[in-house]
Amino acid sequence: MTTTLSQSPRPTHPARLLAGAILAILGGLAIGAVTNVLQGLLPGPFQAFSNSGSVWVVGAFAAGAVIGVPGWRASFAGIATQVGAVVGYYGYAEYVRDGMGDLTWPTFWLVLGLIAGPIFGTAGAWWRTGTAWRRLAGPAVLGAVFGMDALHYLFALHYYSDAISYGVIGVALPLLLGRTARERLIGAGCAVALAFLALGILLGFLSAMNSFI
Repeated sequence: MTTTLSQSPRPTHPARLLAGAILAILGGLAIGAVTNVLQGLLPGPFQAFSNSGSVWVVGAFAAGAVIGVPGWRASFAGIATQVGAVVGYYGYAEYVRDGMGDLTWPTFWLVLGLIAGPIFGTAGAWWRTGTAWRRLAGPAVLGAVFGMDALHYLFALHYYSDAISYGVIGVALPLLLGRTARERLIGAGCAVALAFLALGILLGFLSAMNSFI
């Protein structure tokens, strides 16, 4: 008579966790610094991408996809990239440009990063190893944040070329990252719907921020 013993997942070595955290932070620092450098260098239709939180969260999504398993590790990796991006962006502004000004906007983006990091880190892990609706939701969530910016540029700022650029990316991401035609189409539709929800959350957050400024 034989018995089968279930094996628990082998814990991740602390050194590997530390290395992953360092890489995520360095990646975030690079994203933040590069987006600051690109301001004024990119041509008109692409200028908005150098000053956008949507571009930053791609780093959190990528970090979560590298981790591959939803949970605290993917969330932490997502947070690390976003904190790194804030530090990289405003650090470059402070030491290379004319200064970052007061702490209002760095604080704003840091708070958003602490919220967005776990969301997009998890979304990346879902896309990489998730099943059923999770695998579909990952790219939809990433596309939605670009769709949110598209709606913001369209209805609030009236920058129509920027709205088109963001909108195209928002729809393209789930189409490109989906594994089947069904996933691509449903993911694109969900990205559009989530974009309107995200816009409402963003406007509420901006309103709350303005009340403290």
